[in-house]
Amino acid sequence: MCTTCGCGPGDVTVEGEHPHHGHQHDHGHGHVHEHAHEHGHGHQHSAAPEHSHAPGVSNTRMVQIEQDILSKNNAYAAHNRQVLSEQGIFTLNLVSSPGSGKTTLLCKTITLLAGQAVAVIEGDQQTSQDAERIRATGAPAIQINTGKGCHLDAHMVGHAMEKLHLQDGSLLMIENVGNLVCPAAFDLGEAHKVVILSVTEGEDKPIKYPDMFRAASVMLLNKVDLLPHLNYDVSAAIGFARRVNPNIRVIQLSATSGEGMQEWLEFLREGVRKAVSLRRETVASLQARIAQLEAQLQRPMA
Repeated sequence: MCTTCGCGPGDVTVEGEHPHHGHQHDHGHGHVHEHAHEHGHGHQHSAAPEHSHAPGVSNTRMVQIEQDILSKNNAYAAHNRQVLSEQGIFTLNLVSSPGSGKTTLLCKTITLLAGQAVAVIEGDQQTSQDAERIRATGAPAIQINTGKGCHLDAHMVGHAMEKLHLQDGSLLMIENVGNLVCPAAFDLGEAHKVVILSVTEGEDKPIKYPDMFRAASVMLLNKVDLLPHLNYDVSAAIGFARRVNPNIRVIQLSATSGEGMQEWLEFLREGVRKAVSLRRETVASLQARIAQLEAQLQRPMA
């Protein structure tokens, strides 16, 4: 049971498979998603409440469960990150509240990135509608349905990665479940968390949900084409985001009008270039080391 939002583990399904109750996959090792977790990275929580969120479970036990779950998740995330690095894949974890325009933005982005290999992992509690919209652009996509679960975790994503057969040097975008709370705490192996805030939401979202904006590297202020019709303070929204995270990069854009999309696309292209370059450097370093070891083996014994 999630200590923040009250969701349960539900039946997790990666598209094309049978449901896995409690999220147990056969990878040669057990993994049970107990789904109690803390929220945030590297920052202090306020004092613990006097009572436990889960009846019959002490605060001490709840903290231990949370730590165990995040520790397991981080191990899966580290494995995902290693696999992605070895293939030179630039990966983003897109997070937002429902209705921010994530899927529309993804579809427009894929269309504009013609010639760049892109794959998408879609996270929703139910339906495969978003994955179908992505596939209509020509990009491969796989749907993860989390049932009662409120976020994706690294194990789910790793399983989806295996089924996608990702290309070297590609861009992988993970559209997380619409939720500004739980996904903040779960590393999926991505290079960046990208939080999407639309101008149809409140300017104060960053200070209402600080863990998410603190965990994100980039904030996309979406649907700016609607600003003439709204009473929305852009400077206040950006100010609140930077109060929480002074280093967050902000890109204002509209997937509908195209405003700001070039800056977003250049961010993605630069990320792919860096991932591919790092992979080449790693391969070259390994080859040099192998050559060095082979030369040592060929030397006559003293």
